[in-house]
Amino acid sequence: MKILFKFAPILIFMTLTACTQKEKADLIITNATVYTVDENFGIAQAIAVTDGKIAAVGTTEEVLQHFSSDTILDLENRTVFPGFIDAHCHFLGYGTGLLTRADLTGTKSFDEILEIMKTHQEKFPSAFWLEGRGWDQNDWPEKIFPTNVKLNELFPDHPVLLTRIDGHAAIVNQKALELAGISKDTSVEGGEIVQLNGELTGVLIDNAIDLVRGVIPHPDKEQIAEAFLAAQEKCFAAGLTSVHDAGLEKNELEVIESLYHSGQLKMRINAMLLPSDENLEAYMNKGITKTDHLTIRSIKLFSDGALGSRGAKLIKDYSDDPGNSGLLLRSPESLAEYCKKAYDKGFQVCTHAIGDSANRLMLKIYGDILKGKNDLRWRIEHAQIVSPEDFEKFGSYSVVPSVQPTHATSDMYWAHERVGAERIKGAYAYQFLMQQNGWIPLGTDFPIEDISPVKTFYAAVARKDLKGWPSGRFQPENALSRTDALRGMTKWAAKASFEENEKGSIEPGKFADFTVLDRDIMVVPEADIPSSRVVMTFIGGEQVFSALDK
Repeated sequence: MKILFKFAPILIFMTLTACTQKEKADLIITNATVYTVDENFGIAQAIAVTDGKIAAVGTTEEVLQHFSSDTILDLENRTVFPGFIDAHCHFLGYGTGLLTRADLTGTKSFDEILEIMKTHQEKFPSAFWLEGRGWDQNDWPEKIFPTNVKLNELFPDHPVLLTRIDGHAAIVNQKALELAGISKDTSVEGGEIVQLNGELTGVLIDNAIDLVRGVIPHPDKEQIAEAFLAAQEKCFAAGLTSVHDAGLEKNELEVIESLYHSGQLKMRINAMLLPSDENLEAYMNKGITKTDHLTIRSIKLFSDGALGSRGAKLIKDYSDDPGNSGLLLRSPESLAEYCKKAYDKGFQVCTHAIGDSANRLMLKIYGDILKGKNDLRWRIEHAQIVSPEDFEKFGSYSVVPSVQPTHATSDMYWAHERVGAERIKGAYAYQFLMQQNGWIPLGTDFPIEDISPVKTFYAAVARKDLKGWPSGRFQPENALSRTDALRGMTKWAAKASFEENEKGSIEPGKFADFTVLDRDIMVVPEADIPSSRVVMTFIGGEQVFSALDK
């Protein structure tokens, strides 16, 4: 049965044959403001769901005229959006942090971190390794990296790893250095072991952190499963129905498949492969993996570090650190080799690039392989600082900039000090980047940023922090419209993983994934957007979260 429902002044969806008998639906949503995010950006009132997919969209009267259901949900004028999609996050890493790591986000000093870690050890008395994540020296009165002197005094017998919020710097104690075999003579390509007056400080940058991570016992499959499920619960509460996990291993993907098989994992995941021989042999060589819940068709590369830890690779030195232009984490030859392998296998490439030099390098490598416009949707993750002459290359080679708006509002307090007045003009330039191909996917990079899609939306549109600063907005010329911000979190995020025909909008035939908010973020005053609350989350027509039950 095809249905044509009209909702002035737009036409929404199917065509209806002459029929008097109502079709049975599994779920009917009524009396809502439904943003379909279809081609015409239509607004409806009601949705009918059958077999996990959207059967019809229209006015409440139209849907009830043609469908019946044992489950009819009156949303009392709440707002419905396509299920929010995070186009770049670390889903497993977030879940692992919920279970085993101390949360150091928002700490205002290293002394505060030490107090948190003492409490963390008391909470986990049997733990040998003590881990925390989330500190940012840029939030401290003295904006410099700490040393591990006090850490050594407090934890002489337990190795400690405290990772910076961006994951590209860490501080470890002497016990961890010893277990990792790190001395003053140790060197590592694509990383730095920081010394002060000839002594180790415990600060490790980028690839140097892997020396310590490599001696931490790996979680077993049960622990990985627990982390996935913990992350899923939080994501559902945030209104997320799909995530792009930016870097997973073979054993982690096997756990995902097992959890899907058992019915415990419902989150739809687009998984980027980390480029190890084992991962590529297991997945890339057998071709694209595609199910209703799991897509594996891309590899995740890292070209440079992060701006906050001065590891992002810049064309010229840091404005606040002469003599330092950042780090490349892999050689250009290695990056090009992986890109060519992916191209030959029909896989998408998604590369972390922060600095203008790293972005230029990846655009050149991509361009040499892709030649010109295409529909392979190779992505640059973050595209954080781009030289003015390089913007057009995103369009020339159809390269997708995958960005995280809350990075802009987190970094805006100090980013200009890192790169100076001229380079900052090409930083966090989401509007300029969107114009290159006409679309842009949005994410959060959680746990680096808050998982909330509402905060992503606000940062993209307002270019302010949650206190409304700055009053004139941070580089307002690069704000996104509310319409484009919503597309970036739904349809365009789906498109970034070749899934726009099955999700990302509320249209017949697509998955019945949608998120209900307590207010309409498309029309409320800008300052009211961040306080919007997720009321319900649905995946495949199944309610997986409800604040009404709390």
